[in-house]
Amino acid sequence: MALIALGVSGGIGAYKAVEVARGLQKRGHDVAAIMTRSARRFVGAVTFEAITRRRVITGQFAAGANADIEHIQLATDISLLLVAPATANVIGKFAHGIADDFLTSMYLATRAPVLMAPAMNTNMWEHDAVRHNMDLLGARGVRFVDPGAGYLACGWIGKGRLAEPEDVVRAADAMLGPAGSLAGRTVVVSAGPTYEDIDAVRYIGNRSSGKMGYTIAAEAARRGARVILVSGPSSQPIPHNVEVVRVRTAVEMHAAVLHGAASADAVIMAAAVADYMPNRRAEGKIEKSDAPLALELVRTPDILAELGRARGQATHPVLIGFAAESGDPVPRARIKLSQKFADMIVANDISRSDAGFDTDTNAVTFVTSADAEPIPLAPKAQIAAAILDRAEKILSARPAQAALGRR
Repeated sequence: MALIALGVSGGIGAYKAVEVARGLQKRGHDVAAIMTRSARRFVGAVTFEAITRRRVITGQFAAGANADIEHIQLATDISLLLVAPATANVIGKFAHGIADDFLTSMYLATRAPVLMAPAMNTNMWEHDAVRHNMDLLGARGVRFVDPGAGYLACGWIGKGRLAEPEDVVRAADAMLGPAGSLAGRTVVVSAGPTYEDIDAVRYIGNRSSGKMGYTIAAEAARRGARVILVSGPSSQPIPHNVEVVRVRTAVEMHAAVLHGAASADAVIMAAAVADYMPNRRAEGKIEKSDAPLALELVRTPDILAELGRARGQATHPVLIGFAAESGDPVPRARIKLSQKFADMIVANDISRSDAGFDTDTNAVTFVTSADAEPIPLAPKAQIAAAILDRAEKILSARPAQAALGRR
């Protein structure tokens, strides 16, 4: 079915990669193994060669006049680059473009989607440097299979061991499935906060980092869509093959989203747009004093509601909004679904410490007129994939129709 490059890096979990290769073959895929020098200290290359019936790539420079050409051709031919186990070292190299062996060079040379199955000591897995590197890769569209929890080779008990081979194989199969499924479509995604200026120094903002919206944009681009990412202030790395429109305020985001929606098949409003803004921005800086300071706030434009009203009885674009609430978000999400004429609201409880703003994971409920489907806690890349699966399902059920600005 597909040619998959299986990168094996140095860790005790390398023995599980043998079963990953076999599982991929059972699903009809062809596997080409790439082993780092450290990986060969745990498993021999001959084991993978016997299973894959292919010469295992073990070095940057192979013998033979055409060996280097063959290696580069592999980067072009593969449908997926899967790294299992992915050590903290390899994750860091991928994140920062360090190419000092064949596997890391392959990452830079290929345009295939990338899936990594991390495996490492618990403290390493939780270290800020590792989390930061995974955030960088996630924003570029790299997907992850979270490690399992249990007894580790180092003697610790905790999260860090390589996920079970069948889970890795299942994730690889899922990534191969939807690639190109949004080809020819245009998707507008909003992300991040908006900043509403009080004066030349101060502003009203919120805690949104933009991670969810950027991850949705990366996944939509991986599926072949033309993606317009309208981003408020955010330090997230820009995903590959995404058009970015930078904005600061709710008014600016309103204009940019409506402009993009005119030719869009779907609009996904993941941004945390401010509900209120100062009625008037002070010139210069307001000097502090002992007297109370009163601010008059006015409502900002309701972008999703305006898109819903403009669409009217038409079927395009698909409109998906977010509802970030404290406590059970579903009742409020149902109200928003009706008031904003949306197709789906992604509802989440921001009072949870492991979900919502500025976290790597989220737990949401997809609220539509027909049902409310809970999606349990998962990496934001998986949530993004589930959102786009729903968007595709809605699109496929509707007849082709011109977008907002072309009816």
